[in-house]
Amino acid sequence: MSGTVAVIDYGMGNLQSVASALEHVGAERVVVSHDADEIREADRVVFPGVGAIRDCMAEIRRLRCDELLRTALIEQHKPVLAICVGMQALMQRSEENGGVDCLGLIDGNVRYFGAGLKDGDGQRLKVPHMGWNEVRQQREHPLWHNIEDGTRFYFVHSYYVHADARQLVAGSVDYGVSADAALAQDNLFAVQFHPEKSAATGLQLLRNFIGWNGQC
Repeated sequence: MSGTVAVIDYGMGNLQSVASALEHVGAERVVVSHDADEIREADRVVFPGVGAIRDCMAEIRRLRCDELLRTALIEQHKPVLAICVGMQALMQRSEENGGVDCLGLIDGNVRYFGAGLKDGDGQRLKVPHMGWNEVRQQREHPLWHNIEDGTRFYFVHSYYVHADARQLVAGSVDYGVSADAALAQDNLFAVQFHPEKSAATGLQLLRNFIGWNGQC
C-alpha cells in the first residue's frame, strides 16, 4: 500500500510529470505541496528539482522545505526519493553559480563536468549531459527490483554528485568521468536521472519506491 505520496513543491520544475508518473504506477494519492501538514501526514516523500542550484536552495530555504525534508527523513523515517537537483541539494556544497552551500545531509560535493570532456575513444562530449545513458548498479537495493544492471535512464545535468562515503553509491554513470547516478542511505534513495522521463524502466523504479518500506 503506497498511501499518500507528497511531492515537495518549492517552485522549481515540472512537478506534474512526476506526480502523473506516480499515479500511473499505482500511488493511491499524490499531493504536490510545500504545506507542512500535508507533507508530515504523507506516507512517503519525493524531493525533485531542476534548474540552477542557487535558485533552488534559495526557494528551499525560503519555504522551509529543508526543515520538512529533515523531518521526513530523520524524525519520521519515511521513504524519501530525491530526483536530479533534489539529489544535488542533499550534498554539502555545489560548484555551480560560483559555489553554493547545500543541505549537508550527505557528505560530498557537486562538481562541474568541465570543458574538454571526452569519452573513452577520445571523442568530445557535450555539456550538459543530456539523453539516455547506462546506469551501473553498485549495490543491491529494493528500488533496483526488476531493473537490470546497465539499464539506460534519461539524464539532463551539467553538474554531478560525488559522495565522500563510497559505500552509499547505489549506481554510477560514465560521461567522461564516473559520476554518482544513485545514492542510498537508510530510508533515502537519490537519483541524478529522471525516472519520470525514463520510460518503462523509470516507471518500474517509481513502482518500487511506492512499495518500499524504507529499509535497505
